[in-house]
Amino acid sequence: MKRRALLALLPAGLVAACGDEDRALYGPVRIATGSTTAVYWAYGNAIAELIRQRLPHLRPSVLPTAASAENIDRVLGGTAELGFTQADVAGPIATGSPLGRQLLSLARLYDDYVHLVVRASGPIHKLADVSGHKISIGVTGSGTAFTAGRLLAVGGNLRDTTTVVALSLDGSAEALLDGTIDGFFFSGGLPVAAINTLAKKMELRLVPLGDFVQPMREKNGEYYVDRVLPAATYLGTAAIETIGIPNYLVVRASMSDTMAYAVTELLFTGQDVLARAHPAGARLNIRSAIATPPLVLHPGAARYYRHVKE
Repeated sequence: MKRRALLALLPAGLVAACGDEDRALYGPVRIATGSTTAVYWAYGNAIAELIRQRLPHLRPSVLPTAASAENIDRVLGGTAELGFTQADVAGPIATGSPLGRQLLSLARLYDDYVHLVVRASGPIHKLADVSGHKISIGVTGSGTAFTAGRLLAVGGNLRDTTTVVALSLDGSAEALLDGTIDGFFFSGGLPVAAINTLAKKMELRLVPLGDFVQPMREKNGEYYVDRVLPAATYLGTAAIETIGIPNYLVVRASMSDTMAYAVTELLFTGQDVLARAHPAGARLNIRSAIATPPLVLHPGAARYYRHVKE
């Protein structure tokens, strides 16, 4: 009754705006993630927890997916409201078609590290050594498969001489453990739980990929950056230079400004929850969050960043 009395004292236009904002924060929020043993899943569950705590009229659910490319398809197709994706996957889609231009970002979250994981006792010490061996590049629709395909190309058309299989992260780890593959690619934030578990069961080597940052940039765009994967990130592994790729949280342009603002705000005011879910959550930085080229920030997210800057 008090709320209705208050609204009665407001101009009609403002009452309508209040109603619109209320309606914008009701309903489902489907979050497209990735493998249940990788970072997107942990991060997505943390966002869902924050939504339940602080936006109680929304109904979050977390969707396991093949990751980046599938997540974009779901967001653009209307079967997810939020999605995680690598920048190198999102860029060509966002600039390649009218529908792709409906893909907007809320934030740059953290950087992926590209892993090439092999047996420590095996013959693969550098990227060229995958030639003649059986390697998993990740499932179709994943950012891993997208980036690994590009790496095999710049490494000297290695796909022509490598037996390539498309296994999930969990499937890749199991196959390396039982000896049915010789190595696998995975692109993820540190540490990757499935690789961490695998390192406790067998001795692993991480293959350095840093020499391919510049060739990847020259051929495919400036999505790729130099990164060092620290020693002992996984039991017994040495430090290596590898490729980093930014990760974005993306939405469709039709999302309301109110919803986009509220979710973006949650990322920062609830960062302690994100960090507890996975160390990648602690890497969210408000200065770098706005850098999501070539994706444009959703107007609601941009309004939040302007607000905190003021």
